[in-house]
Amino acid sequence: MLAAFEQRSEMKIDRVETFVLKVPLGAERFYSSQAEFPERNSLLVRLTTTDGVVGWGEGGQYGPAEPVQAAVDAVLGPRLLELDTTDPGVVWEHLYASTRDYGQKGTYIEAISAIDIALWDLTGKYLGVSVSTLLGGRFRERVRAYGTGGYYRHTGLDPARDLPALQDEVSRYAESGFSMLKMKVGLLPVREDALRVAAVREALGDDFSLLADANHAYTSSAAIAMGRVLEEARFEFFEEPVPPEDRAGYARVRAAIDVPVAGGEAEYTRYGFRDFITGGCVDIVQPDICVAGGISEVQRIATLASTYNLRTVPHVWGSGVALSAGLHVCATLPLTPYGYSAVPLQNEPVIEFDRTPNPLRDDLLVNPAILEDGHVAVPSGPGLGIEVNMEVVERYRTA
Repeated sequence: MLAAFEQRSEMKIDRVETFVLKVPLGAERFYSSQAEFPERNSLLVRLTTTDGVVGWGEGGQYGPAEPVQAAVDAVLGPRLLELDTTDPGVVWEHLYASTRDYGQKGTYIEAISAIDIALWDLTGKYLGVSVSTLLGGRFRERVRAYGTGGYYRHTGLDPARDLPALQDEVSRYAESGFSMLKMKVGLLPVREDALRVAAVREALGDDFSLLADANHAYTSSAAIAMGRVLEEARFEFFEEPVPPEDRAGYARVRAAIDVPVAGGEAEYTRYGFRDFITGGCVDIVQPDICVAGGISEVQRIATLASTYNLRTVPHVWGSGVALSAGLHVCATLPLTPYGYSAVPLQNEPVIEFDRTPNPLRDDLLVNPAILEDGHVAVPSGPGLGIEVNMEVVERYRTA
């Protein structure tokens, strides 16, 4: 390994390539409280060293991927080629400092995230070890997964008409092996979404773990009303109850309800999470590795969260690359707080395993993640432990 380390210390990035991927969903489109999803999209970054080693990263899943691609192609990629190091933490600081004046949140941080993930993949491949080993080692070889589903299938819903279809959907998740599910709320009035919540609880029974995600649909008063509904239905967290800018609203909701409040998928870097955490906003911190700053920065965010005895449950919304990065990070998170027994979500991290239609998640990798006994295994090969299927990349590539 020493020889590999010495060789890696001299390696340079020779090519920075980006791939915008889009998959139209057609009749399978769905809705959250904020948006219609007519397609699944993402940006992949491929870094190739002078001796041909390849690392993959991902960003650009939240909105249009093209701005993130432009940030990589026109700004960050050329700077990466100028650096004499490929050490992820060092590169992160260089790239962030060079764009700080105009890129503290949003597009540039997503672009840095994609590059950072690819650099961790490269480093692991050079040293012949997994990313989770590089991060300090694994506490677990597999991670309990919660399914994300229960979206709205169209607007103008008649809850009474659509409840049977919702119950059929969530029952299929349970039959496939999930014991934990996150559903959507926030598109409808609270009283109508309450019917959906009750229907899901009825379909899955009292022992099934349920979570809710409003995608910041509410004022604090409406979120508290929805929180009361979730309390009665024994939900285990309430994600993004209010807009991310409304720190006081988050704190008000958290103080008023007994359901743990989660959030952070729309926050960026340790600096944003510092204010989010010290503002008393959440019980569960949810940085997205492809958005918040990559693996390097999510390590720092998780450490910061642990000093406040808060749980970290990374948000995952992307391709198989994003899911693999999330699994490696989850593998390295200790129990928070420590206990003699690991209890999923209570003190042990879980992984989001989105169940909406997405060939980029299911087909992009040669060996995609699968659910077994309610868990997903952490990839074991060097780096991220994945192999990207270039035929699938070219099939869905638009730029």
